[in-house]
Amino acid sequence: MKITVGHTPDSDDAFMFYGMLAGGMPSHGFEVEHVVEGIEELNKKAISPKLDVTAVSVHACAYIPGYTILRSGGSFGLGYGPIVVAGQEMDIDGLRRAKIAIPGKMTSAFLLLQIMIGRFEHVEMEFSRIPEAVHSGAVDAGVVIHETQLSYLDEGVRKIFDLGEWWDQTTGGLPVPLGVNVMRTGLGDSVISEFDRYLRDSIEYGLRNSTDAIEYAMQYSRGKSREMIERFVRMYVNENTVDMGDAGEESIRTLFKLASDKGLMDGFSPRIAGAA
Repeated sequence: MKITVGHTPDSDDAFMFYGMLAGGMPSHGFEVEHVVEGIEELNKKAISPKLDVTAVSVHACAYIPGYTILRSGGSFGLGYGPIVVAGQEMDIDGLRRAKIAIPGKMTSAFLLLQIMIGRFEHVEMEFSRIPEAVHSGAVDAGVVIHETQLSYLDEGVRKIFDLGEWWDQTTGGLPVPLGVNVMRTGLGDSVISEFDRYLRDSIEYGLRNSTDAIEYAMQYSRGKSREMIERFVRMYVNENTVDMGDAGEESIRTLFKLASDKGLMDGFSPRIAGAA
């Protein structure tokens, strides 16, 4: 079966798909055509389904009813997550008054910060440009994601808040729901289940062959060192990536409940593969 699969130009996504796209593992009967685009581009593309499978932000799931969330391939922080940076110390009240750079309106980072401080003045920009925008004073603060969570100090800004730490404390230790892979619901439960297994097998293949998988992921290193890329991959390819489990599912549902409670969106119940 031919199938289109979208993933981001990020090392953790590449690691997950290594077995499927380059490792030579069994295909489960799928012929994959993969498309590489940034996460916000994939979020927007999923509104009018153009790909059979795609990586999206968890936040975006509220706006893409034609997709089912797969149990494998999720990016969950374990007590860590997107980081709010600024050029100087800033408390919560100062942050609420600040102009803040965000990596996209449909990103989970944006929703998490809204849940934390309420609605705020924001400017969308490519995530890799955010530290420089903060450093130059073009914005007062910014939310950094991907490997920039590890490199922001080198770019002249400082951490104000870790949204993952805040989420961990707020929810009593649930993993931080950031990204997931979704599949067009119209393909049917059996196809969704089989591809979910295929993706899980690819992730496990990468973990068993981590040296080669990291080497493959380095094509999306954006100039970062292998040490930093390996550290980043280990952060976001974890036990909840292989299968989100009950904790991952609860974290996703909790994100939308908190957003609804704060009046940020209407009540939304995501469709998750394998869920009752």
